[in-house]
Amino acid sequence: MQFPGCSLAAGCLLCSFVFAEDFELTYPETRTVPQMDDFHGTKVADPYRWLEEDVRENKDVAAWVEAQNEVTFGYLRQIPQRESIEKRITQLWNYERLSAPTRAGGRYYYFRNDGLQNQSVLYMQQTLDDDPIVLLDPNTWSDDGTVALASVEFSDDGRYVAYGIQDGGSDWRTWKVMDIRTRQLMPDKLEWVKFSDVAWTPDSRGFFYARYDAPKEGDEFQSLNLNQKVYYHIVGTSQAEDRTVYQRSDHPDWGFGISVSEDGKYLIISVWKGTDDRYRIIVDDLTRSDEKPFELIDNFDYEYTYVGNNQSLLYFQTNRDAPRRRVIGIDLRHPEVDSWKEIIPQTANTLTGIDIVGGQFLAVYLEDAKTQVRQYSLDGKHVRNVELPGIGSASGFRGNSDHLESFYSFSSFATPPSTYRFDVATGESTLLSQANVDFDPANYHTSQVFYESKDGTQIPMFITHRTDLKLDGANPVLLYGYGGFNIPLTPRFSVSRLAWMEMGGVFAMPNLRGGGEYGESWHKAGTRLQKQNVFDDFIAAAEWLIKSKYTTSSRLAIQGGSNGGLLVGACMTQRPDLYAACLPAVGVMDMLRFHQFTAGRFWVDDYGSAEDPAEFQALLAYSPLQNLTPGVSYPATLITTADTDDRVVPGHSFKFAAMLQKCHRGRNPVLIRIETRAGHGAGKPTAKLIEEIADQWAFLIRNLQMSN
Repeated sequence: MQFPGCSLAAGCLLCSFVFAEDFELTYPETRTVPQMDDFHGTKVADPYRWLEEDVRENKDVAAWVEAQNEVTFGYLRQIPQRESIEKRITQLWNYERLSAPTRAGGRYYYFRNDGLQNQSVLYMQQTLDDDPIVLLDPNTWSDDGTVALASVEFSDDGRYVAYGIQDGGSDWRTWKVMDIRTRQLMPDKLEWVKFSDVAWTPDSRGFFYARYDAPKEGDEFQSLNLNQKVYYHIVGTSQAEDRTVYQRSDHPDWGFGISVSEDGKYLIISVWKGTDDRYRIIVDDLTRSDEKPFELIDNFDYEYTYVGNNQSLLYFQTNRDAPRRRVIGIDLRHPEVDSWKEIIPQTANTLTGIDIVGGQFLAVYLEDAKTQVRQYSLDGKHVRNVELPGIGSASGFRGNSDHLESFYSFSSFATPPSTYRFDVATGESTLLSQANVDFDPANYHTSQVFYESKDGTQIPMFITHRTDLKLDGANPVLLYGYGGFNIPLTPRFSVSRLAWMEMGGVFAMPNLRGGGEYGESWHKAGTRLQKQNVFDDFIAAAEWLIKSKYTTSSRLAIQGGSNGGLLVGACMTQRPDLYAACLPAVGVMDMLRFHQFTAGRFWVDDYGSAEDPAEFQALLAYSPLQNLTPGVSYPATLITTADTDDRVVPGHSFKFAAMLQKCHRGRNPVLIRIETRAGHGAGKPTAKLIEEIADQWAFLIRNLQMSN
């Protein structure tokens, strides 16, 4: 489906617009402070240190935010296409979205959004054919949709649901409990929970969870997260009565993930201290009150992700002696390493997740960033490859060992999401729902190419666009990347990207080193002292797109969020000549101080730390804030962040924007858009998402000169 009044052959709606006269920009004056830090004998100035203060607590920062937003929104409002873009995105977004069902406690649960609801609603059914009943509707929790349902966990007997509430996009969660039979809210209220779900005991009396101590007033969104502890909560009681199960005051930087084995015999605590997927494993035998938790794995050398158990045999997904991961079994009766059993060996592809359903392993792999699913018996024999609807991304394949069915969703760049029921016994998939989006997938084409990075490494990249594309070097291209934390980028459906392609844009997504597409070696090649590889990979992608006649520098934009915001910031400072526009979102921009705020200390695994002399030099060499140079003409830049982002605190983007505006010379706009009542991205209401995307695409249209 194209824009009204415009054929695909004619180009797009943009051809009917004439740009307004150049919009004169006057940036707010940002005061400086004489802050100078000494890193191992190297002096580094930080003149905008005051912008790190919490906008909710500091009036000067709040005034600066207001002044910056006034300039930014004033610029965006004068772009004539802005209104039509938002209208079209709204039309595309207005389709029914259903998650793959979850089976728990004898019922089925799924999320549904009728199209433009700010938050998806949780429904339940007794059978898949029954009329659904609303269980939780977060749209009733706030007028502006900024209070979200972050997570749900159902008790084994189906009586209770515990659910986490996210307010204003913060990572903090407040957990509550509902009696499903009566729909009555229980008195339970658990606060200061972050980076933790809950794990019910089979008797449904209560659950395990992890939380931090209450922070000092005013420090909720900036202070370091330390001293997480594991507790047991009994339904109907006060949080003050919760029993401490496990804590390590001698290691305040440790965090804890919690699982309870399906048979209820064991509590498995995964101990972590960063983002590097390396865990110690603590096991507590819940059938014996006289025993204390014991260390099954007593080091952080490898990943050990708990999968399930068969009596005393615990299954783990691990990268020990297998950088692309394998599955092992550890018998608690003989836990010594020599007695471990390999269940599923490493393959040529990367194992990204596995579960036990119906007495079988359902294993999800990546083959060149595309999903594959394989089924194995519990002794590791290959049963079948699961036939998926096409080349794209599948997620789900969860369940219990006594379930004979599982569920998954599937999508690709030009394939809207569909949900399926998977029969474990037969291997057959049955379509349950298919999204009906207002466009024709036949008008779009996706390819995967491989290009050479600076050091000769072959990097895969997806490219998707309308089928009428001409390789004349004049196409507007949006290059999106991430490259970090072992996270793979796979082809998924996105309304925002569809709207971009409808407007004649090309979308390109390389699988940079640092990600999880090819296992641990690929990840490590983009971390710490090798982080520059990630930026080289991204720059090489831009150069390949230009060389291959997709675009030119004057029509090329780059985009990324969080670690991807760092990517954009580093690449625009290293090669400002290569791009016409940059969209860094919620980025880590000050690599010398990131570890001093909230969750930043966890990222040392990937980035290293300025406290180490060698790593300091590497960080200083690419840190976006410190590498802005006075007098340089930078690409048109729209920085986006939010006032309640307590993952990557907004001070990163504030300081980067202030320094960019000071250093930049030229007519390209360098702006910052600061959302209110929003965080790092999770839980953001639909209305805010549409507005932000419309602003970004309008900014690109204006600065990539997208008109005929």
